[in-house]
Amino acid sequence: MSNSENMDKQPLSMADLGVALPPTSGALSAADRAGLVNVLKDKLQLLAGMPSGYLESLPAKVKRRVSVLQELQAEHDELEAKFFEEKAALEAKYQKLYEPLYVKRADIVNGVVEVEPAKDEAPEAAEPAEEGKEEVKGVPEFWLTAMKTHEILGMQITDRDEGALKFIKDIKCSSLDEPTVNKGFKLDFYFEENPYFKNSVLSKTYHMIDDNEPILEKAVGTEIEWNSGKNLTQKVMKKKAKKGSKNTKPVTKTENCDSFFNFFNPPQVPEDDQDIDQEMVEQLQDLLEQDYDVGSTIRDKIIPHAVSWFTGEALQGEDFEDDDEEGDDDDDDDEDDYDEDEDDEEEDEDEEDDDEEEVRGRKRVVPTRKGGASKASDGQQQSGEQPPECKQQ
Repeated sequence: MSNSENMDKQPLSMADLGVALPPTSGALSAADRAGLVNVLKDKLQLLAGMPSGYLESLPAKVKRRVSVLQELQAEHDELEAKFFEEKAALEAKYQKLYEPLYVKRADIVNGVVEVEPAKDEAPEAAEPAEEGKEEVKGVPEFWLTAMKTHEILGMQITDRDEGALKFIKDIKCSSLDEPTVNKGFKLDFYFEENPYFKNSVLSKTYHMIDDNEPILEKAVGTEIEWNSGKNLTQKVMKKKAKKGSKNTKPVTKTENCDSFFNFFNPPQVPEDDQDIDQEMVEQLQDLLEQDYDVGSTIRDKIIPHAVSWFTGEALQGEDFEDDDEEGDDDDDDDEDDYDEDEDDEEEDEDEEDDDEEEVRGRKRVVPTRKGGASKASDGQQQSGEQPPECKQQ
């Protein structure tokens, strides 16, 4: 019986996935997490039917040739390590040159500075001021528009999210403070004061085990301090009482829903000694890759080329795939007896008992994935490069 057949019949346990896991259910160390993630990948490779014991089955002459090839590969790897070292230094150098441009961009977007017309430009006719309407400052909805234009990020943003994302002032990326200890990068979203949450900055940090061939150790997001009734990641469902029922009070329940702001509550590798079957291993790997895909897209595409995404120029040369698959209409069958809560609308007594109304939010779904993101971002996969450590700001 093959390894994959054995795994199909037996669930994987956390003890099976990491021999070196600590006996307690406390937080895993970086080394423990690295081992866990690597074993997860090994298990997935076994599921894919990777051959085992192949080298041992080769003739002696072939083994010697393979041994020489391995020596050549080792020499190549030494050169590659030097390449990545010099590349990191070069990126750090140019990041310092980029930074003043990002500062000027933020000042213009937020109306801190005004752009004067060119000397040879014809003077503009004064626009009549509309009564009660404030003059437009900066470039409204700059970051929201830039993100919505990108295919991957546009899928994450719901109509309800747009009201909050309009308040983004700037998005920045930085490498972690101790690059020799902590690998990875941090994204900071700066917000104006808004009616949705109290935070002025929402952050997402990706801790990587290795930058040159990145393996995600964990991702940590800011806990959002939502104002009352403004949580965009939840919806309130209300079930109407049936006619003739003694209990006329509607039953309500709160559910998680689709929202860009789920980005700040990333999936986590289980830390407890619990059973995790084959399907859960695959789902976890997919979720981690999808989450990294979004973060690396913001880092590598949106932040450095935000203006091009705002104007739509960045769409030129982008590869798109036709999606002819129809959605599953049965996803919400379990919600047939519930309506989303709408306090401002009066109910008609003649309506059927099972009539539904929609309010805030949608059911959370996993975004469509375009290529593996645990080793390379969307843009870097096309170019054949691996994602570098985030440039130092």
